[in-house]
Amino acid sequence: MPRRKNHEFTKEDDPRFHNTYQFLKHYRDATYSLKVVVHQLETQFQKEYGTSIDQFLDSVYAAGADLNGSEIAERAKSIERSNKMLKLLDSSVDILRNNHKYGEQYYWILYYSFLSPQELRNTDEIIDKLVPHMGILSFRTFYRRRHAAIEALSAILWGYTAQETLELLNQFFPE
Repeated sequence: MPRRKNHEFTKEDDPRFHNTYQFLKHYRDATYSLKVVVHQLETQFQKEYGTSIDQFLDSVYAAGADLNGSEIAERAKSIERSNKMLKLLDSSVDILRNNHKYGEQYYWILYYSFLSPQELRNTDEIIDKLVPHMGILSFRTFYRRRHAAIEALSAILWGYTAQETLELLNQFFPE
């Protein structure tokens, strides 16, 4: 991966940006898959045990049974892990939307680009959906702001590097 002389990643090569972009690209599919798996599991429990998953687990735990290692426990852990990842992204997007100076604009860009349940066909359609929130945008402006939104979200998800933090502090509190 190319780096600059000072061994810092360029914005395009920053692994945090790449990780966030990949996370966002798979968000719709992950959300849909999680809902399908939970629905299937609930249906299976209803058929096999005549009860909901929550009622089943409450009764098992109340009886002191240990489900560790069972197929039920493994599926539950997998669902829980996926759900935690999605909730992490959702809460990070909320922080961005409510606290960043361009949060509302960034939210709508991310929503129509990655987070809405239905994927839009192309960039033109995304830009059309953004008009009520941001006015008319050129393709260049859209991609520049989308990049900035992903960078801002990356900072929330993965944090700033120590170098970035020191540079920011030095701007406000020079030695």
